[in-house]
Amino acid sequence: MTILTYEKEEQLLAPIKEYVGTIQAEIDALREDGTTKATRLQHELRNMKADRTLSKEEREQLRRQDEKELAEAKKVQSAHRPRINELIAKAEKYIEENFDKQYLSKVEASVEEEKKQAREEYQRRLDEVKQEHEEAVAQLKQSDGADVSQELKDEEVVYKNKQYDAKVSMQHSLQAAKDRRHAAVAEKYHMIDLLRNSNFTVKQSLAQKWENYRYSFNRRQFLLKNGLYIVIILIFIAMAILAPMTKGVDLLTTQNVLNILQQASPRMFLALGVAGLILLTGTDLSIGRMVGMGMVIATVVMHKGPNTGSVFGHAFDFTGIPIGGRVVLALIACIIATTIFTMIAGFFTARFKMHPFVSTMANMLIIFGLVTYATKGVSFGAIESDIPKMIVPNVSGFPTIILWAIAATIVVWFIWNKTTFGKNLYAVGGNPEAAAVSGISVFKVTMGAFILAGILYGFGSWLEAARMFGSGSAAYGQGWDMDAIAACVVGGVSFTGGIGKISGVVTGVMIFTGLTYSLTILGIDTNLQFVFEGIIILAAVTLDSLKYVQKK
Repeated sequence: MTILTYEKEEQLLAPIKEYVGTIQAEIDALREDGTTKATRLQHELRNMKADRTLSKEEREQLRRQDEKELAEAKKVQSAHRPRINELIAKAEKYIEENFDKQYLSKVEASVEEEKKQAREEYQRRLDEVKQEHEEAVAQLKQSDGADVSQELKDEEVVYKNKQYDAKVSMQHSLQAAKDRRHAAVAEKYHMIDLLRNSNFTVKQSLAQKWENYRYSFNRRQFLLKNGLYIVIILIFIAMAILAPMTKGVDLLTTQNVLNILQQASPRMFLALGVAGLILLTGTDLSIGRMVGMGMVIATVVMHKGPNTGSVFGHAFDFTGIPIGGRVVLALIACIIATTIFTMIAGFFTARFKMHPFVSTMANMLIIFGLVTYATKGVSFGAIESDIPKMIVPNVSGFPTIILWAIAATIVVWFIWNKTTFGKNLYAVGGNPEAAAVSGISVFKVTMGAFILAGILYGFGSWLEAARMFGSGSAAYGQGWDMDAIAACVVGGVSFTGGIGKISGVVTGVMIFTGLTYSLTILGIDTNLQFVFEGIIILAAVTLDSLKYVQKK
């Protein structure tokens, strides 16, 4: 098989282009007074609204005229649509029957031959370079009485450079061949694009996406990005196989999946909160203590009957307030308390450039000390039994607490991706100096991220109180900070700043909750579970660091 020249490729493609081009010309003629004219008039109407040089009367007159012409154009468009669709179907059928057979298959065969020759040339060049190196070394060693150690070292460097150059040359040739095939495939979709006026079918869109993914696929990048997930999936598969054999239980049941989702839901709020701080190259060590504080507040307010325990020596009784009012009051109190503390940490971080590790560690100590002192470290028992049914009822076995987590995920996704604050969050996380120069208030963005985190912490602890029927104590939530941070790291939210997605946070939470749940079912000691989590965190951060180093 000989490699096709570009002229030969054009000759193979010419009959297809000619046939489809004839049909395309007829379609363009049919669209001229219909679709094309309607698109132009719609564009004119949009521009007219923004044109401040026109008087109100002129604008109204032009609008009536354009709308009248637009209505006529749409009638023509509707009248010509059946014929246009018929011509598109005819052209697409021809492309389907002839493009691959007459053109693409031959280009692909040529490309494979091109790759083969590039590899052969690479091997030939390596052999040639090796022979030259061996001759040069032999000649240097024959020098009588001379110290040639430095010359031998220099020759070794030259040899390695020539090997590298040969490899780079081969890679360029392989990439050129890959580009050639991709360009050939692109011709097909270019013709379809013109035929369909960019309105591709679902099948065509998916085929294009697959082709683009195949073209841009890089094995190293793929493993760096997904290697950890692949390993974790394999671990879950192994546990799913071992569970029935060792414990006689099936992990892959609907109930187990719902249990994992139920346990993950309050933690989702915490991970979504700290994710914004990690996006700013920060962290939050006080999350667990925030949860403990929120659980105490929620349990005190929603307690079943008068509180038997006291806070700062005072026993509260909220039973005079209707249950619905107590639920709302508990939520508001949780959010206010957690947000106050995150604002304090945020202020010191933003105003005095204090690292969040320090400011949130201080928060952690203050919160734990205050709550433990205020409550004497005792648990406040159960909340009203009707409250969980109001907040997180089970509907036909489905725990609706999951819906709260879904709603929070959607809201935070919208904030990150569709608001000015979200864009500024990424900008400040990526480069705070550049963001400040461009007019973004780093102080406001940092405070906003901490406030959002506080609101989510309060919501999460309130939900956890409902899920656990109270049992609030200062010690509750210990270790949750590490779980939330680890979930973000595993989900791809980078400590280098400005990198992360909500989908990654969700994935990270699900991974850690599912791992803990599965290991518990398998009877793995809790201490060993920490070992598994630590290894996963190290692997995640290592991969993240490799990606960062590669970019640098």
